[in-house]
Amino acid sequence: MQRRNFLKSMSLVSAWFGTPAIVSKAAGDKSTSAGELILQGKVQSNRKGIAGVVVTDGRSVVVTDKNGQYKFNSYEEAEFVYISIPSGYAFPTNNGVAAFYAPIPKRNGVVVNNFTLEKLKTDDNRHQFVVWADTQMISKADCEQLKKESVPDLKALVQSYGNEALFHGIGCGDLVWDKFDLFTDYKEAIQMTGIPFYNVIGNHDMDIDSRTDDYSAQTFKQQFGPTYYSFNRGQIHYVVLDDVFFVGTAKRYIGYINESQLKWLERDLQWVKPGTTVVVSVHIPTNTGAIRRKKIKEEFGGTVSNRKQLYKLLRPYKVHIMSGHTHFNESWEEDNIMEHNHGTVCGAWWTGPICSDGTPSGYGVYEVEGSELKWYYKSTGKEESHQLRVYEKGRHKDFPEEVVANVWNWDPKWKVEWYEDNVLKGTMEQRIAFDPWAVELYEGPQLPKKHKFVEPSLADHLFFAKPSAGAREIMVKATDRFGNVYREIIQLEPKV
Repeated sequence: MQRRNFLKSMSLVSAWFGTPAIVSKAAGDKSTSAGELILQGKVQSNRKGIAGVVVTDGRSVVVTDKNGQYKFNSYEEAEFVYISIPSGYAFPTNNGVAAFYAPIPKRNGVVVNNFTLEKLKTDDNRHQFVVWADTQMISKADCEQLKKESVPDLKALVQSYGNEALFHGIGCGDLVWDKFDLFTDYKEAIQMTGIPFYNVIGNHDMDIDSRTDDYSAQTFKQQFGPTYYSFNRGQIHYVVLDDVFFVGTAKRYIGYINESQLKWLERDLQWVKPGTTVVVSVHIPTNTGAIRRKKIKEEFGGTVSNRKQLYKLLRPYKVHIMSGHTHFNESWEEDNIMEHNHGTVCGAWWTGPICSDGTPSGYGVYEVEGSELKWYYKSTGKEESHQLRVYEKGRHKDFPEEVVANVWNWDPKWKVEWYEDNVLKGTMEQRIAFDPWAVELYEGPQLPKKHKFVEPSLADHLFFAKPSAGAREIMVKATDRFGNVYREIIQLEPKV
């Protein structure tokens, strides 16, 4: 990652309360004032220091000097010292979890932590990552399903890219469903995939008996480290944020990014060249297409209420936001930002093979080439070409004379066309509606049997066409924004 050369090594970006930047003491000076906490150490590879690596305690942001050393004054509540792993280096892991941090065991004195990195043998300008949103297990049975279905699917995908492929995963929150003993199963699952995972805190990963939001992530931090941080691979700068704000009452939260994180992010981004592609991962979507179109009322727990302040900080960059939480799949794009709100690994809470909008259980796959991203949605247990589902006439109760196509990873740059008996009839009509199969599986007080609260949700990726009375075959052709073509054919029973 390119860094701004006008910021001097080992200087603080700014002090916490707007005071002048703290100047680090000489590397060999171990004297401290009463109550003072100093963090120091070295970032190295093959015993050689790495210059220019960003180091933080979640408040201050510094970079290592020419010898790979860092030293700075911290604050009493600091919990971790951690690094933004630079491009060109492998992601160290601990049982599949990215290991880029060290706990701070005391509140004053000198705390020394060294970080050792391994240089990559492969050019990381080309790499891939996946987004696992809402694994959300509440039982051992859910965990076993994750391990027996989702893990082998991801392993096979990674293997299909070849031995030299560089993959990492992003666990996009709600790793479990309030059952913290199942974090062990989650970590076993990601370790089984064979790729390093960075993890995001979700509303079901919080300590719901904590006094305030400040303490709601204690269990998560014990398992996965800091809740906000950054790292680099190739030309991409990755950021993870905690946008779930606990309001002090069990299971009540809002989508909100607190000032501590925004200040930290502002400092972190000062080391990132304007125009860089930045991938920001959160749990709660910053916004959704349905709200942007005024189709549903915005709720504090459904989107990030202070998202505009986040967007201001991200304005100099080309931004992709990764989110989960909603259990449906959609995206929106405006100016320099595109948000990908992902369908879930668990589908509709492990109740069936699809999410509430008809999106299959699965995950997002992203292919990076330089500063550019391409992507597709990978349905668990299906081929990569499985990108749409077509329903026959009569399947959608509100539109019984029409065929319906669900193109779950659609965005406005896709093209969805239909053919009747091999004759092109034009583009299909997009409508916001319910997926027919989701209605059959989840609608009503007695469905589904496992979790009766599940209901179908409106989707903006449904497309409609009315065939002729004598039509025998309908083909839907969907072309994504990258020119990839997907087809699905159904046979009709013609009227006599």
